[in-house]
Amino acid sequence: MKTVIHMLLTLTFIGIVSGGLLSQISEWAEPKIEEHRKAETARAIYLVQPEAKSYERITNVDFEVYKVFDEMKNSIGFALPYEGNGFQGKIRLMVGLNDELNKLKGLQILEQVETPGLGTKITEENFLKQFLNLSAQPMVNWVKAVPPEKQNEIQTITGATISSKAVVIILNDGIKKLRDAEKDGGVK
Repeated sequence: MKTVIHMLLTLTFIGIVSGGLLSQISEWAEPKIEEHRKAETARAIYLVQPEAKSYERITNVDFEVYKVFDEMKNSIGFALPYEGNGFQGKIRLMVGLNDELNKLKGLQILEQVETPGLGTKITEENFLKQFLNLSAQPMVNWVKAVPPEKQNEIQTITGATISSKAVVIILNDGIKKLRDAEKDGGVK
């Protein structure tokens, strides 16, 4: 009985110390993670809007979106970070759109936890370049195992169809939300 109590006290002590240390590490790391995420977002804005010289966050909507400008401060479109579910977990992406919200300027995957060697192919240039100058009217669609025939279609990745479809679904959800905000006058 004495041994069991000793073991329980020892494990409790170890648990309390470990929990406290993890809490301190989390408090230390959280600002650094947020700073890195902001830097990655800024970098991605210029990747999905190559003509951009500056941007500003639109604050009167309940989601993250940026208005993008050229060197003369003329609006050239939007940069929209958006996330949704993939095959393994969350996928966070950044999409560049023109001012009319009907054409994609580019797409970057910011975060993903898809299957290595399969789902992670959504981060590769061959997949991402399909979104350059892609029509978003009425929405982006996908085709499987055949080349795209329409201006708004991309081809899914063989072996990673679910991840490819997830990117398209996330993209369409984000664009719809941005279009709805624009109709309501929230995006200026």
